[in-house]
Amino acid sequence: MAAKDQQKSKPTKRKQVPGAKQPDSGNSVPKKPKLAGDSKKPSNDLRHDSKKPFKGNKNSQSGHGNEKKGPLSKRDRRLQAKELAEARKKKRKRHYTLEQDLARLWEKMRRRNIAKEDRAKLVSEALEKMKGKISEIASSHVSSRVLQTCVKYCSQAEKDAVFEELQPHILTLSTSTYAVHLVKKMLDSASKKQLSVCISSFHGHVASLLRHMVGSVVIEHAYQLGNAIQKQELLMELYSTELQIFKDLISMKESRLIDVISKLNLQKNSVIRHMTSVIQPILEKGILDHSIIHRLLMEYLSIADKSSATEVIQQLSSPLLVRMIHTKDGSRIGTLCVKHGSAKVLVGILSTVDDTKLVTKIVIQEVQEILEDLVFDKNGRRPLLQLLHPNCSRYFSPEDLASFDLSIPSLSSKVSGATEEVKPDNDVEVTEAEADRSSDPEDSVHVVEGGKKDPSVRRQELLVKSGLAERLIGVCIENAGKLLRSNFGKEVIYEVATGGADGILNSIMEDKLDALHKAVASLVAEPKSEESEENSKSEGSEEEHVLKNFHSSRTIRKLILDCPTFASTLWKTALKGKCELWAVGHSSKVISAFLESSDSKVRNLAKKELQPLIDRGALKIPETQSIAKEFFDLIGFEAT
Repeated sequence: MAAKDQQKSKPTKRKQVPGAKQPDSGNSVPKKPKLAGDSKKPSNDLRHDSKKPFKGNKNSQSGHGNEKKGPLSKRDRRLQAKELAEARKKKRKRHYTLEQDLARLWEKMRRRNIAKEDRAKLVSEALEKMKGKISEIASSHVSSRVLQTCVKYCSQAEKDAVFEELQPHILTLSTSTYAVHLVKKMLDSASKKQLSVCISSFHGHVASLLRHMVGSVVIEHAYQLGNAIQKQELLMELYSTELQIFKDLISMKESRLIDVISKLNLQKNSVIRHMTSVIQPILEKGILDHSIIHRLLMEYLSIADKSSATEVIQQLSSPLLVRMIHTKDGSRIGTLCVKHGSAKVLVGILSTVDDTKLVTKIVIQEVQEILEDLVFDKNGRRPLLQLLHPNCSRYFSPEDLASFDLSIPSLSSKVSGATEEVKPDNDVEVTEAEADRSSDPEDSVHVVEGGKKDPSVRRQELLVKSGLAERLIGVCIENAGKLLRSNFGKEVIYEVATGGADGILNSIMEDKLDALHKAVASLVAEPKSEESEENSKSEGSEEEHVLKNFHSSRTIRKLILDCPTFASTLWKTALKGKCELWAVGHSSKVISAFLESSDSKVRNLAKKELQPLIDRGALKIPETQSIAKEFFDLIGFEAT
């Protein structure tokens, strides 16, 4: 019985061997990680053995042809992935097939070498395919591009049809990343009536769109294209809820917010609260590139109380300010930030910041390092000219000069302090008084002087004591020829050579200015020859003699008229005995300047040598010059 039991047990054990494999394969999920992590050879062999029968089964099912194909190539895998992606897109996108057809048409219609007739046919075909579905596909990356091209090249009737189909959906499209370009294209090609309809459709949504990174672009575009009334229409609803609800109030002529408040008897505090709720999200998101926002901020600062204005100025006194100064209102806000905000903002610092030690450390030292580049730059020279000759109308426009004196009423102690103490609650009387001063919307802020320090003291500390003037004179001596011939540099060397306004450099740096005068005189003393003139024509104006060059000859003439010490140095060093040589062309104006000078000593220097030239008619003096007439009377010469 034991033997029979053993015989029975043996077969059962043998049958359990294949049976043992089946449980292993059935429990492959928990056991495979152990085999993969095990470094024993039997486990690796078992894993490879399990793969080989799988390959054999695959080949047996597919036949002999699969042995030749083998694994898929990279190209086949890419094609297979592309097919799968296409299938997914067809399921996900309702108009996927239409977009593919439009893309093929677009590739043809946007070519440069295509005939107008052929392009018109392609455009018409594309619009016909999109008819009734334009608003649905306008937000697509592909379809929006096709529509932009169609709007650009289609007929006016087709443009009107596209506009009519899209106009009810313009608000939705204005916040779409891709459709926004189509909306801008529509606004560009819209008629006056269509533009008015678009702007009217924005009513009640201007504030929300300005808070949107994409929608703000559409509002700015409409603001730039609109006329004065349409611009006011977009701005007004940002001022108060009343103007947002009652659209008829917008058709008023008053353009300044302070006048609107006075005319409609609006509550000033209510207007400030509403504008704050509009402006703060815009500032937090950093949407500060648009001119409509700059206009909004200017109007806000003109009425804001001290705490509100201070908060906005602090937010703007940052790198965000750089994104605003490209517009007129933005540059004015930059100036206001300097006056009432951080002292590190560069715009207007030299004219308003009282902490000259801080300005010298942060600004002047850096300016000195790049001084040679600044004197030749159109904009870089302006801070230097402001120090040399403050608020000069030759170097700054009336708008620039006005912006230097801008101030925020609530932050200006000289203005707001008095008004707040006398009539703190009577907003209407204050605004009416200010409204009588000017109707210009740009004058919505007071004009006051900035800074407590004496301007002459501030200028002395920044220009002279900082070492900037000494370095500037050195740069002028080293580059005298280039500066005189430069359209922008000539003004810098003129102001330095004359000692600056009020002679700020004359008493302290007399020796250095004398060296500059001699450097200019030495250039004038260079010989005049036909060979040098021919070289100047071939090599360019930089090698042209300073008395023959347009810019340098006029600069030297101004120096003779305005700086007697320079005139004396120039005459003795370069022109004495050589006036007849230079009595023709641009240089004749330099010679005649000695007789037009207001200084009698300068006139007497040249009188003896120039009189024969005047008698022969070789040198002509402008008869309108009163000083010249006095000289003629003095020498007994009658001008013809």
